Amino acid sequence: MASNFTILFAGTGGSWPTPGRGLPAVVLRIGSVTNLLDCGEGTQKQLMKSNVSFMSIDNIFISHFHGDHFLGILGMVQSMSFNGRTQDLNIYGPKGAIRILSNAFGAGYYRLGFSIKVTEFLYDQEYEFPGFTVRTFRNDHPVPAMSFRFQEESTVRIDGEKARELGVPVRRLEELRRKGEIEHNGRTFLLSDISAGIRRGRSVVYTGDTRPLEGMKQFAKDADVLIHDTTTDSSIEERTNEYGHTTSRQAAAIAKAACVGKLFLFHYSPRYGDYAKLVAEARDVFPESEPSREMLEYEIKVRRD
Repeated sequence: MASNFTILFAGTGGSWPTPGRGLPAVVLRIGSVTNLLDCGEGTQKQLMKSNVSFMSIDNIFISHFHGDHFLGILGMVQSMSFNGRTQDLNIYGPKGAIRILSNAFGAGYYRLGFSIKVTEFLYDQEYEFPGFTVRTFRNDHPVPAMSFRFQEESTVRIDGEKARELGVPVRRLEELRRKGEIEHNGRTFLLSDISAGIRRGRSVVYTGDTRPLEGMKQFAKDADVLIHDTTTDSSIEERTNEYGHTTSRQAAAIAKAACVGKLFLFHYSPRYGDYAKLVAEARDVFPESEPSREMLEYEIKVRRD
């Protein structure tokens, strides 16, 4: 199981940036892997205010190709190159990603010192990454758009007292957890002999932009964190849905039905100077609703149940 599982909100607004709010960009660290979820305009500058270097990003997941969700990539890629990056950069997104990003990366004059690998994900699929999986879900938005579910691997919980009684070397416990069986000084140790049950892997669902969907309740089922489109309050719900978005009240209803641990409101319309009304409406439905805000970092703890 990854040693850390943290979320950093680098940008939380939608449509266009405001003086106090950047465009969609969320850093999800799973162990030693740094993932960026969407990359709105100005993301690299937002990251410079944080403890996350844009040079450390391994993977970028783009929910869809409306400008507010991806136009920060070109500037960041050029900055990576200027700063001597040699490590490959992986970018994942829905249909159209290869064509759109190939055109974007062809703009202007610069020298790229590393490889960019763009992969188009299919809907309703699961993809393997070191230590976690990513599942996709088809959103309801005017352009091809997808949600992502990041699921950490579940692991066997080790009973330390049993391990000591049996004489399992401490330095080889993780090896035993991985392999299920090890040999040491002529003895065979089985993981089943020191197991204390399963430690469930942590999970985050990130929706990007979407109308409220019944299927999201199952896709986000039991997730530790749901980061859902909450563009407006319910006073303009019909218009919000017409444009392919969700209100905070509707997102909270999904979070409640999905039994998630926490809902983070996200993708605020520029019409809101603050999000008090959106938060109030969400908490009326789902008390574990929190506003995402610039530079907020949240650590997902391992559940002990």
